[in-house]
Amino acid sequence: MRLQNSSNPHPELSLEYQGRVISTHEDTVAEAINTATEEIAGDGKGISKTPLTLTVKKESVPDLTMVDLPGIVRVPVGDQPKDIGDQIKNIIMEYIRPEESIILNVLPATIDFPTCESIGMSQSVDKSGERTLAVVTKADKAPEGLLEKVTANDVNIGLGYVCVRNRIGDESYDEARKEEATLFETHPLLSKIDKSIVGVPVLAQKLVQIQAKSIEKNLPELVKKINDKLSQNLSEFNKLPKVMSSPAEGMTTFMTIIGVVKESLRKILLRREFDEYPDEENLHCTARLVERLGDYSKQLHDCPCSDPKHNFLMDEIKQLKQSKEISLPNFLPRTAFLAILQEKVDGVSSIPIDFVANLWDYVEEVVLKVLMRYVEDYHQLQFSTRRAVLNVIEKMKDRSMKWVKEVIEMEKLTDYTCHPEFESKWQRLMTQKDTFINRVVSGSRSVNLELEEFGTLEVYNLRDYRELLHQAYDLRMRMVAYWKIVLRRMVDGMALHLQLSIHKLVNNKLGNAFVAELMDSRNGGIERLMEESPSVATKREKLQESIKKLRECKEVLAKIMDRVASCGDNR
Repeated sequence: MRLQNSSNPHPELSLEYQGRVISTHEDTVAEAINTATEEIAGDGKGISKTPLTLTVKKESVPDLTMVDLPGIVRVPVGDQPKDIGDQIKNIIMEYIRPEESIILNVLPATIDFPTCESIGMSQSVDKSGERTLAVVTKADKAPEGLLEKVTANDVNIGLGYVCVRNRIGDESYDEARKEEATLFETHPLLSKIDKSIVGVPVLAQKLVQIQAKSIEKNLPELVKKINDKLSQNLSEFNKLPKVMSSPAEGMTTFMTIIGVVKESLRKILLRREFDEYPDEENLHCTARLVERLGDYSKQLHDCPCSDPKHNFLMDEIKQLKQSKEISLPNFLPRTAFLAILQEKVDGVSSIPIDFVANLWDYVEEVVLKVLMRYVEDYHQLQFSTRRAVLNVIEKMKDRSMKWVKEVIEMEKLTDYTCHPEFESKWQRLMTQKDTFINRVVSGSRSVNLELEEFGTLEVYNLRDYRELLHQAYDLRMRMVAYWKIVLRRMVDGMALHLQLSIHKLVNNKLGNAFVAELMDSRNGGIERLMEESPSVATKREKLQESIKKLRECKEVLAKIMDRVASCGDNR
C-alpha cells in the first residue's frame, strides 16, 4: 500500500496488478481487493506471489509505503497445496531479508511473544532488531501483563512497541480512534503504558519517522546502485546497432561492416596480429596454418611409400623385369623409373587432397566466426553474408582441389629437377654400390646387411637376381634422391598456393561475394538486409524501458533527498 499526501480534498484510490490499473474508492476498495485476489489466486484459499498495489492519495495521510504480507499457515485447508506454509514463508523472507526493509511485526496481545513464529522469522534476518518494530493488537482483549511484555522486551525488538486497539464492527476510522484514545486514558491497566507507544496515530507517526531515517541511511547507496545500473544499461544500449533511417545509411553501415570484417581477417590470416582474439588460439591463424603444413609434411614423409627401405630393390627388380627390350645392355630403362615414381605418387596422392579439404574447412570456420561477430545484430544480413562465405569458399576449395590434382598428375608424368642436390645425393649413395653388391652376391648366408643412410636391410632374396642388382641399386638411389625433392615440392608448392589463395579470398573474393549477395534482388535490398534481429529489437525495447524507469527513479530520489535535506535544516 502506498500512502501519498495530497492537497486534493477528494481521495484517489487505485489498485494495480498484472499490468492493470483499476480506479476504486474507499467504500468499494475491500471488494476490489477481493475480486483481484480471486482473479490471481483463485476463489479458494490459494496463494500467489503476484503483488497487489493499492495507491491512496488523500489529505492528512503520511507519505508511506507498506507491504502487507500473508499470515503464516501451519495446516493446509481444503484444496490448498500441502506446502502452502513453506510458500508463504518464502514470500515473507523475500520481503524482510533486504537490509533496506523495515519489519513491522504484528503481534496479538493474547499470545506469548517469545513463542511467536513471526518473531523467529524476523530475528533470523535482523538479529540485532534494529529494523524491527512490533505492533501489539487487541490490547483491549488482554490488558493483563501487557505493560510488562512491552517494557521487558524479551524478544529484542529494536524499534520498540506500539499498542493499538482494533476497529470493532462498523466503527468508522474516527470513531475507532476516539474509542482507542479513551481506552488508553481510562483503563486501569492500559492507562499505565507510556502514551508515546500507544495508538494508531502514534504508530503512523513512528512509521513515517522510521521510514525517513531508513531513507536517509540507505539513500546514498540506493542512488549509487541506480546510477551504476543506468550507466550499465546506457552502455549496453549505445553498443546496439544503429537503427537505419535510410537506404544510404544502410549501405554505409553495410560497407563499414564488410571493411571491418576484411581487416580483422587480414590481421589473423595474413599479418600475425591477434589482439582482437588474444585467448582464442584457434583464431591465431598464421600459427595454426604453419602447424597444419608441418603435419602435412610429416604425413608425406611418414607414408610407407616414402620409406627408402620399403621393399628394398624388389620394386626396382620387378619393374626391370617388365621393361626388358631388345637393346644394348647396361642402359637404365626410363620407363621403369617412371613406373616406380607413379606408384609412389599414387601412394601419397590422398594426403594433399585431404589436407586441402580440411584446411579450407578450417578457413571457413574462421571466416564465419569473425563475420558473425560483426553481423550478429542484423538478422537478415547473417543469412546473406553466411551464404556468400559458404559459396566463395566452396569455389576456392574446388580451385585448390583442381590445382592439387594437376600437381599430382605433373609429378607422375615427368621426372625433372634442376636442383643440384639430386645429383650430389645420388652420387654419394652410389659410392656404396660395389661394396654392397659384392657382399650380397658373396657366399655369406647373412640375411641382413648394413647400408649407410638406410640402416639394416633384408638382402637374402636379392641373391636370386644378381644380373639385375646393379641397375636396381642405381634406380633405388636415383629415386631416393629424387623423392626427397618431390616431397619438398609438394609441401612448398602447397604453402605458396594456400598463401596466394587466402590473400585473394580476403582482399578480393569475399568483398565481391558480399556485394553480389547485396545486389541480388531476392534478398529484398539493403533495407531488408540491415533489419535488426528479433532478439536485438527485444533487447533494445527492454533497455529503453529500463533506462526510462531508472531515470524516473533518479528524479524521485532527487526530490526525496531535497526533502530530507530540508527536514535536516529545519531540525
